[in-house]
Amino acid sequence: MHDNQYVNRELSWLQFNARVLQEAADIKVPLIERLRFIGIFSNNLDEFFKVRYATIKRIDLAGKGAKSILGGIKASDLLEKITKIVIEQQTESLTILKAIQKEMAEENILFLNETNLSEEQQLWCKNYFLQKVSPALVTIVLNDLVELPRLKDTAAYIAVKMVMNEVEEPKGIKKIIGKPQREKKYILIEIPKDIERFVVMPEKDGKQQIIILDDLIRANLQTIFNIFNFESITAHMIKITRDAELDMDSDLSKSFIEKISLSVKDRVEGDPVRFVYDKKIGKDTLTFLMNMMGIDNNDSIIPGGRYHNRRDYMSFPSLSGGKYLYEKVEPLPIANFNIQGSLLKQISEKDVLQYAPYHTFSYTVKFLREAALDPTVRSVKITIYRLAKISHIASSLINAVKNGKKVTVQIELQARFDEAANIKYAEQMQREGVKLIFGVTGLKVHCKACVIEREEKDGMKRYGFISTGNFNESTARIYTDYTLFTANQKILKEVNKVFNFFEINYKVSRYKHLLVSPHYTRSGLLKLIQNEINLARLGKPAEIKLKLNSLCDYPMIDKLYEASRAGVKIKLIIRGINSLIPGVEGMSENIEAISIIDKFLEHPRLYIFGKGSDSKIYISSADLMSRNLDNRVEISCPIYDEDIKQELLDTFDICWSDNVKARVFSAKEDNAYKKAIGPKIRSQFKTYEYYLNKNKSLNI
Repeated sequence: MHDNQYVNRELSWLQFNARVLQEAADIKVPLIERLRFIGIFSNNLDEFFKVRYATIKRIDLAGKGAKSILGGIKASDLLEKITKIVIEQQTESLTILKAIQKEMAEENILFLNETNLSEEQQLWCKNYFLQKVSPALVTIVLNDLVELPRLKDTAAYIAVKMVMNEVEEPKGIKKIIGKPQREKKYILIEIPKDIERFVVMPEKDGKQQIIILDDLIRANLQTIFNIFNFESITAHMIKITRDAELDMDSDLSKSFIEKISLSVKDRVEGDPVRFVYDKKIGKDTLTFLMNMMGIDNNDSIIPGGRYHNRRDYMSFPSLSGGKYLYEKVEPLPIANFNIQGSLLKQISEKDVLQYAPYHTFSYTVKFLREAALDPTVRSVKITIYRLAKISHIASSLINAVKNGKKVTVQIELQARFDEAANIKYAEQMQREGVKLIFGVTGLKVHCKACVIEREEKDGMKRYGFISTGNFNESTARIYTDYTLFTANQKILKEVNKVFNFFEINYKVSRYKHLLVSPHYTRSGLLKLIQNEINLARLGKPAEIKLKLNSLCDYPMIDKLYEASRAGVKIKLIIRGINSLIPGVEGMSENIEAISIIDKFLEHPRLYIFGKGSDSKIYISSADLMSRNLDNRVEISCPIYDEDIKQELLDTFDICWSDNVKARVFSAKEDNAYKKAIGPKIRSQFKTYEYYLNKNKSLNI
């Protein structure tokens, strides 16, 4: 047996983010896409510190070792280990960023800073600064403040030190022997968020020129501080990350929306958990700031480069008409599912699978729009976890209310970092007459489902869809997710039971078809794994294939280890956290596991038990994490349509065959790429080709 049976989830997550960094380093990835992967890496790290690091810090401060929770590591040791890994990764990310910028220079895309601007460029920057930047600047002189104003963890700051000129002594006063100490002023400039971080300057000699907003501000320090008589001025960036846990108000007189709104506002008051600074900053400035912020060695203190908030690279301008981006590919129509005809009529005849972004997400919106207009539709019920900023889903639901439908929306106001957007839509829908449900006390509602009721000749009939991802038009262009459209009355009757549970929490229904968390997903999956174990022990073919975002529930991992020891062949495709160690003799030798990071973010959860046509197949909103199994409302939906079952088996196998973007999980934890044997297969491109060929064969 292996010394340690599990990989700590936080350390595994850092390995996932290292895979994101690999994409930034990959010279075969288009240049600006590589920059955007730097942004994704940085954004991921910000959220990790706000949530996971902050949680471990709370455990440590509570004086609990929590080794059993943290996979055999003490909280204090884990915090230290995380900081060490993050410093290494940050150093690597800076090296990669420099390499990308060097390649961009070879393509005549230049990054300028305040030190290498021509007179003409200086004038252009000054005009831009005065017109657009200066009015938005928040500048805080710190010397005279007793307490530092709360710094936002979403912002980056330029820490300025001014050494003042010696004030001339009045005549008749004898000078003190020796050089006097010059007064120092410490100032923070908040970098405005509403102005593009990457300022595209006019082309010169056929070269595209960009200055980062931070440097444009540095170029205008003399203008900002022209009222001060200073001898020298220096400017270095700092950034703070705060604990993002929501502390809920217990005031019974406040509505749930009010409580969440206040908690989101209070998030800016969270304790600091990470402090990143330009390693070239003066020691006196650093000490002054840390003392004022109350930051000590218990926090994660990370020396960085000249620039922070590199998450802004996620929205780096496209330049040159998209030449340095992945080629845009149009989402495909679904074979034999005519978006111009009645979707309800077509669904009544056959289940349909939508696999975004290979398929257009428009079918989901069209389904709701049709339901809103159809005079025979009586009610619409839907769960909402994350909405797009401009949501056609929300407008379709409001449209349905205006047309006299009874609309019920279970909206999760605690979808982390999307609370504000969800609150905005919740308030809007509530004003329009939508019935809102705010979930179940102590449980997040993470399932993705919709059911409508339609009055037909034979009585009331249900139609609906169940998905692995959010009903969000924006993310549907970059997240891969399955959505099943169905008129299967047995399945939809059970989806309706889930909505009943939202309203009557004390009544737990029985389910014959769905696996529903928090009551039945764990037991249902354990039973399905056990069935494969029983088959293997009888010498019959036994197989488990899982596609997940995360696998870190120890009892579930133990059951997979048991299945491996019984001879069950197990294939795992896990994008993110994986606490299971595959390929260890006597523990997991029958388990193989890969991770795919590529153009799209792999997001679906797919469970396959058994081989071929006898497989039991589920699409799900639930990862194999304790929170999804025990502390959330999740739905795993069985697939009964034979064509769709084959489609899911095919797309899993395409993903498994990837030998370009697949990394192999092993005890080494080294993110090694899968060895390419035979033709190169890039699964996301191959999956698009699979659906394109399917449409061609049907002359679509």
